Amino acid sequence: MTSFPNSPKLIKGGIVQIATEGAAVQRVIALQYNPESVSRSLQVQGIGENGQRAEALRLKGPAVETIKIDAEIDATDQLEFPQANPAATGLGVFPQLAALEIMVYPSSSQLQANNARAASGTLEIAPMEAPLTLFIWSKNRIVPVRITEFSVTEEAFDANLNPIRAKVSLGMRVLSVDDLGFAHRGGSLFMSYLQAKEQMAARAAASSLGVLGIGGLP
Repeated sequence: MTSFPNSPKLIKGGIVQIATEGAAVQRVIALQYNPESVSRSLQVQGIGENGQRAEALRLKGPAVETIKIDAEIDATDQLEFPQANPAATGLGVFPQLAALEIMVYPSSSQLQANNARAASGTLEIAPMEAPLTLFIWSKNRIVPVRITEFSVTEEAFDANLNPIRAKVSLGMRVLSVDDLGFAHRGGSLFMSYLQAKEQMAARAAASSLGVLGIGGLP
């Protein structure tokens, strides 16, 4: 029992992968430590400079949002109690790194199946489909994403060269209904995410023109 039973429960950010058919949860990856910052950028989908004058205010679709985080993985504390943490003692943070890395690989079974199709003379082989990946940062931010950047820095090793500490940098592009369509599970999750933004915006305090130093618009 903790010394502070009334302390708030720590909610962790993480990544979830679900099946493209049936939407069954395949893997849940909770970040060991919540990153201190989450970097986001929005690329506006306007008509562009070559658009007609009457279309200057039109939007082609949702803004293209990218998210970047730096996550730390550390097995140092677990190594102090080897009997209680045999995986950390024998492998360090290899399992946690592997769980993140396989998100950007097709599975070995998919590779073997495509190789067999090619060997049998199949002329057209469709690209391999990955599970739908979701980035979850509280109940207000559940977004379908595609991982676009992935880098790992391993910082410490045990006697068998298993990594003990590592930093993982992830770049993700939010997938919208433009990418997935409205009927896709990821498309409906994006719409829920967008609607949550709209609800948050409605709760923001409104300002008056007087705050801007003007009594009205010319």
